[in-house]
Amino acid sequence: MIKLTRLDGEPFVLNADLIRYVERRPDTFVTLTSGDRIVVKETMDDVIERAVEYQQRKHFIPTPRVALNHATS
Repeated sequence: MIKLTRLDGEPFVLNADLIRYVERRPDTFVTLTSGDRIVVKETMDDVIERAVEYQQRKHFIPTPRVALNHATS
């Protein structure tokens, strides 16, 4: 999910998996896989950066933490 801002200043959260493409004309239009279009305040580059960061975080698999028990005899 990425946080964006509508032109009226209202923030919202968008599932970045639903982005089909982003255009600058001169406002930034985000077209979704459903065909819906959303106009946002962020630049095209900002939307792309947030979407890429989201995808990287989504596919990041953290290394499991292993608890080591040191038994002393």
